[in-house]
Amino acid sequence: MTTLLPLSAIVPTRHRAEPLARTLHSLAQQSAQPTEMIVVDGSEDDRTKELCHQAIPGLLTQIHYYKATAIGAATQRNQAFAHASEDVIWLMDDDILLEPECLVRLWDALQSDPRMGGVNAMITNQRYLPPGRLSRSLFQFLHGRTETSYAGKCIGPALNLLPEDDPALPAIVPVEWLNTTCTLYRREALPNPLFPANFVGYSLMEDVTLSLTVGKQWSLANARTARIFHDSQPGDHKNSPYVLAKMELINRHFVMTQILERKNLGDYGKLAVLQLFEIAALFQSLKGWRSAPPVLLGKLEALSQIVLRSA
Repeated sequence: MTTLLPLSAIVPTRHRAEPLARTLHSLAQQSAQPTEMIVVDGSEDDRTKELCHQAIPGLLTQIHYYKATAIGAATQRNQAFAHASEDVIWLMDDDILLEPECLVRLWDALQSDPRMGGVNAMITNQRYLPPGRLSRSLFQFLHGRTETSYAGKCIGPALNLLPEDDPALPAIVPVEWLNTTCTLYRREALPNPLFPANFVGYSLMEDVTLSLTVGKQWSLANARTARIFHDSQPGDHKNSPYVLAKMELINRHFVMTQILERKNLGDYGKLAVLQLFEIAALFQSLKGWRSAPPVLLGKLEALSQIVLRSA
């Protein structure tokens, strides 16, 4: 017996009919499914539209399909959110595979505390790893103190670290930020629109912005036993080291100063150290050496924009 839960799943997608089909078939195997799913599609063909109008064995969720009015992860989620009707919102990517009982465990985690604003699933192939000596020194510097684990934290200049997949941990683990890969939020905890207009394209750091905003008034947690595999797909939005490097610095600066309100000289010093650490890490591989010139240009362009906006 499949249970329909009173939640709205919202899914941005573009030219990814095959991964989305795998996601929908994965969802069809769940013992609990969302009442509705809002798909906002930026594709230039009709393959995703046709998929959303097909009957999928076992899937009881009502899929509502919309063409994107603007392309971008954050803008498409904003469009989908405007059509959502339920009091719990499920932010999910179009390329995830859910393990058995994933959604019901997320739901139970959200209902475990009336002050729980959002919970996310454990991504089995993207997880926190204990830092080495150099990274631990960096984390200690950015955070301002030593922690036994930095998992699930957002430290210093908005450096967000994944939750830890440790069987010794409880099923529900408090965290400081949530991704948008597979996350439930109470609608009343969310801003409207979900994301500010400055998040465009690939929208790096939009998940950190949203969850930190919610976390100012609500609790956040990782539902460790609600598990997914992130079948991450390549795309044009991920192909330009220049664009990604520029976006990363601009958006991280936004989160640091506007969301975390960390604006003093020490905060900027930590941001500079983090950027230098990321650049130095490029030179550990041949691929990194090749991407270094566009990454450096992207960082310089971002720095120029930040200075001009602050002037």
